[in-house]
Amino acid sequence: MRPQEETVKGIILAGGAGTRLHPVTLSVSKQLMPVYNKPMIYYPLSVLMLAGISDILIITTPQDRPQFERLLSDGSTWGLRLRYAVQPYPRGLADAFVVGAKHVGDDAVALVLGDNIFHGPGFSQLLADAVAGLEGATLFGYRVGDPQRYGVAEVDRDGNLLSVTEKPARPRSNLAVTGLYLYDNDVVDIARRQRPSARGELEITDVNREYLERGRARLVDLGRGFAWLDTGTHESLLDAGEYVRTLEERQGVRIACLEEIALRSGFIDSDQCYRLGERLAKTSYGKYVMEIARSNGGGRAVSEVA
Repeated sequence: MRPQEETVKGIILAGGAGTRLHPVTLSVSKQLMPVYNKPMIYYPLSVLMLAGISDILIITTPQDRPQFERLLSDGSTWGLRLRYAVQPYPRGLADAFVVGAKHVGDDAVALVLGDNIFHGPGFSQLLADAVAGLEGATLFGYRVGDPQRYGVAEVDRDGNLLSVTEKPARPRSNLAVTGLYLYDNDVVDIARRQRPSARGELEITDVNREYLERGRARLVDLGRGFAWLDTGTHESLLDAGEYVRTLEERQGVRIACLEEIALRSGFIDSDQCYRLGERLAKTSYGKYVMEIARSNGGGRAVSEVA
């Protein structure tokens, strides 16, 4: 079971050397590190799925690609279409649109960073609205106490973007630009025209500024009640795991459960969901997936055949 033909493709940028997580990332991609009970890559993948996107390109390093393929395969397990491309060394976030140009084709695109975690009430509807109303560029902002560490956005009362500044010494606001971006198809040509910055990378801020100059950039403020977590350091990785564990144990739900999202999005049916849970039946995660499937009518036919 698959959704209707899509007009938005997805890209997950899961490259880099993870130097801030050394020595643990000397032999494994940081996006394959566990965040509580799931690989980190599950979290950005779940964001795209919540947005209704099922055709997704994962950009990683040549040495890490086989590990991602072993974990996720072609994505058909969850009703997805996953493809892979490599970025031999970090060339900037905007390079994702150069590497992924063939994947994007004539469609719009959503880019999410592989080490970002998003969680909050009504997130799926917020994403659906952003995708449906996409014109130009849509960024997602989150208010932080130390904006000088991030790209900072300034917006008017209607959410129209007024400025974007990368790690300003004197921020004009406390609204950080998160690692989730929506663009129309123009982004491919815009990214191709960019010149590398002083650090030799194609900067996403330069892409956003071009949309800003065209008057076609807006920002969605995630607001209070949302969590945006960057898992790029040992401390933040541990904090993210504790956040997920606490919420899951107290609320009895699972964050970034791909099987549940695939079922609720119509990518798979309840019996398929149940079978996926059975493969993990020795874990609380697998038991949760099976229960979700049962509550949606799955599992009975599987049990009768077994």
